[in-house]
Amino acid sequence: MTDNEKIRIQKYFSDCGLMSRRAAETAIVAGEVTVNGRPATLGDKIDPERDVVTYQGKPVRARRKEYTYVMLNKPRGYLTSMTDKRGRKCVTELLSAVHARVYPVGRLDLVSEGMLLFTDDGDLANKLTHPRHSVPKSYRVKVAGEVTEEQMRILRSTIELDGKPILPVDVTVHRIDETGTVLKMDLYEGRNRQIRRMCEAAGLTVKRLNRVSIGDLKLNGLAVGRWRYLTEEEIEYLKKIASKTPKTKSLRQI
Repeated sequence: MTDNEKIRIQKYFSDCGLMSRRAAETAIVAGEVTVNGRPATLGDKIDPERDVVTYQGKPVRARRKEYTYVMLNKPRGYLTSMTDKRGRKCVTELLSAVHARVYPVGRLDLVSEGMLLFTDDGDLANKLTHPRHSVPKSYRVKVAGEVTEEQMRILRSTIELDGKPILPVDVTVHRIDETGTVLKMDLYEGRNRQIRRMCEAAGLTVKRLNRVSIGDLKLNGLAVGRWRYLTEEEIEYLKKIASKTPKTKSLRQI
């Protein structure tokens, strides 16, 4: 943690619910506060994760905040947004029974469907959506007609989007029937509407786009339009991913 990211002792005391910031200033001046065994002074900043802070000889520890983590199987026709000025349906309407105000981690466009994650854990959400992080995401993409070998070659190539080459995408044929071809596509970055733009470059028309998994997290039978809380194992998995720093892209609108 850099000096700019550290917090003043007064704020730390307030966050811990111990006392107000003004009362904390009084305690510091009175010599009742130490940081790593040394008397604190006004203006001192600390790293709550590393520094040991005491008040009247007793350690001061932050209260643990209980966060909420939710998975939604998004239907088509819903915006990945909290509200919409045009009155269109938003995914938050499907989460009215969630006991906390949670926000989407990443996006799916209006006509796409599938897995979306939500949380009020801002730190985890920021890490997962930061450009240096990458969470592999799997999709089932229904396109019109059969896909030729040349079109598959284009989909698997490092084509350019917005002037920059994309990372290679794993593309296989999942199923073919009289209504078209279902492709399985595994992405390791997320450019804006990437799959639809890739298919357009290959001359393919997308009829349906469904995100089926994010990393090891799967829908596992979760019905369209329904949500559930993540398990402890799933939460720990996301935190483990967030602690890594690969130099690739993030969860964005696809």
